[in-house]
Amino acid sequence: MAQGQGFGFGLGKMKELAAAIQKAQQVQEGAKKLQEDLEKMDIEGQAAGGAVKVIMSGTQEPRRVEISPDLLSEGAEVLSDLVTVAMRDAYQKSTATMRERMEELTSGLNVPGLG
Repeated sequence: MAQGQGFGFGLGKMKELAAAIQKAQQVQEGAKKLQEDLEKMDIEGQAAGGAVKVIMSGTQEPRRVEISPDLLSEGAEVLSDLVTVAMRDAYQKSTATMRERMEELTSGLNVPGLG
């Protein structure tokens, strides 16, 4: 090992590493708050023009299902299909919301060696 080279970490690299650690801690704190926010959200999926609604949290926890009384005469198979469509819609919206929020939270996180 040549004199003055250390382990390949100069002062500039140490500053980068310290900044990355600080940013990671901020992201961790933000992730905790994001989790709390997602748990409180109501995200609605719909089918049949809103005649069937499925509401879930931002963490995909099912909350409730609302079915218009007008659809009750359609039969179990039709209702089952419509509830499934509304569930998929709510799930996709919830997943997109979670992804967008995580991208906002982690934007600018440049950890050396992970890029």
